Amino acid sequence: MAERKLRVLVGKPGLDGHDRGAKIIARAFRDAGFEVIYTGLHQTPEQIVAAAIQEDVDCVGLSILSGAHNTLLPRVCELFREKQAADITLFCGGVIPDDDIPGLKAAGMKEVFTPGTSTEDIVKWVKDNVQPHA
Repeated sequence: MAERKLRVLVGKPGLDGHDRGAKIIARAFRDAGFEVIYTGLHQTPEQIVAAAIQEDVDCVGLSILSGAHNTLLPRVCELFREKQAADITLFCGGVIPDDDIPGLKAAGMKEVFTPGTSTEDIVKWVKDNVQPHA
C-alpha cells in the first residue's frame, strides 16, 4: 500500500493582503508531492483551525506580513490546543523580527522562517519534521 501523502494547509491569518509568498510556498509543497490546501486571504485564527481539522492535515504553515504575528499566531496555537489538535505541526513565515521568534516558538510554532529562506529549505524542514498521520 502506498504511503499517504503529507497534507499541508497554507493559511493567511488576519488582514494581510499580500499572498504571493503563500502561493509560492504552496506551489513548492505541491511540487514536492504534498497535498496542499490553501485557505486564501483574510482568515481568522478560528477559520484556519477549523479548516485544518476538517481537512485532516498533518501540518499548517502560516504566512504573515502584517505585523500582527504576536497576536494572531499565538491565538492559532491556543485554538489547536483547545480543539485537542496539538498533534498538527505548526510553522510560519513572513516579516517577523528575530526578537519575536522565541515567543512564537514558546506559543507553539515549531519553526519560524524569515525573508530570504529558500523554498527548498522550507520543504526540507517539513519533510524532516512532519510525519503523515496514520
